[in-house]
Amino acid sequence: MSQSALASGLKGQLELRRDLISQGYRPIGWKAGFGAPAWRERFRTDGPLIGFMTEATLLEDGAEFDISSWARPVAEPEIAAYLGSNLPPGSGQEETRAAISAIGPAIELADINPPPEDLHEILVGNVFHRGVVLGQTDPGRAGADLTGLEARVRVDRREQARTDRLEDLAGSVIEVVSHLSGLLADQGEMMRAGDVVICGSVVPPIDLFQGMTVQFELYPLEPISLRAV
Repeated sequence: MSQSALASGLKGQLELRRDLISQGYRPIGWKAGFGAPAWRERFRTDGPLIGFMTEATLLEDGAEFDISSWARPVAEPEIAAYLGSNLPPGSGQEETRAAISAIGPAIELADINPPPEDLHEILVGNVFHRGVVLGQTDPGRAGADLTGLEARVRVDRREQARTDRLEDLAGSVIEVVSHLSGLLADQGEMMRAGDVVICGSVVPPIDLFQGMTVQFELYPLEPISLRAV
């Protein structure tokens, strides 16, 4: 991995974020991407890449979303970590655990176009982020306690995946949030109280087609869904 590509890509991404905020879009948090072992090996990274989220891409549960002009739309069922306190530069995993005040389900929409090859372009393009649905939060699971949770994914009402191994694909929630916080610290930015961090897909990304409905249940929390049109 080229450190210069990482640094310049993050710089460009954060400039885009500041521009959106200046236009009146409220920041809501951050996203992890390409954290699976195969992608980390390909990009020679020691953790996932980071992107940002604002209310410009925040969707209501059950929303319809137009993908007709997209090249390769996918949906990613993810765990969302909600921060109850700031994560200043230098924060480690224990500080990260203490900062997470709740967790919940999320579905991210991404358009993987062009194919993910150039690290700088991926970051400047905000890691292909196009939309996010956030669900019920559970403050009883502060510190990212995932005990007893099960991911259930349905496509057009048919079960597509079910697993209680929620951190196998994207990595530990604590490690992901801590790693992303470190990337921001390198750019003079930090995660803040109120931020939401979606931590990477708990199952392989689902290719989206027009007319398809995707539902994600982080059982026993309430399910969330979206429909591609």
